[in-house]
Amino acid sequence: MHQENYKTMKKITIALISLLMLATGCTSKTTDGAVSEKETNNNKEKKGNIMELNVKEFKNKVFDYEKNTQVWKFEGDKPAVVDFYATWCGPCKMLSPIIDEMSNKYDGKVDFYKIDVDKQEELAAVFGIRSIPTLLFIPKEGEPTIMQGAMSKTDMDSTIQKLLLSQGK
Repeated sequence: MHQENYKTMKKITIALISLLMLATGCTSKTTDGAVSEKETNNNKEKKGNIMELNVKEFKNKVFDYEKNTQVWKFEGDKPAVVDFYATWCGPCKMLSPIIDEMSNKYDGKVDFYKIDVDKQEELAAVFGIRSIPTLLFIPKEGEPTIMQGAMSKTDMDSTIQKLLLSQGK
């Protein structure tokens, strides 16, 4: 009887820890290593419909936070989703195929970008990224919305519809 209770409690504990990790995401850890020229060039390549950004590209395509220090001024021509992630983050890995699917579904309507917080520490610091995944939903006009933690496909789809595509309707 005690052995069965122990096994049941162990299973419940493991399930709760797994759910907690999904809900809260990973705590951001960064390295002190500089980004190499090769890594910077690799960031320019699109992965499907998702582009990995470095600081310079972020300033050109999303927001130049050095030029616009007081007011948000979106640089893009259509709404965008920015995924702050790390390669070692479990919830980030679980979210990645959902973002891929959304980028295909909304191709031409919403731009999708990824930022590796370990490689782009400056961008992570500017947005105060402390937990990953963190998603930045940017409408064409107005302020962006930041959401932390993994999202289901249904939640991401409805968030994109509500925050990015329902403007002006």
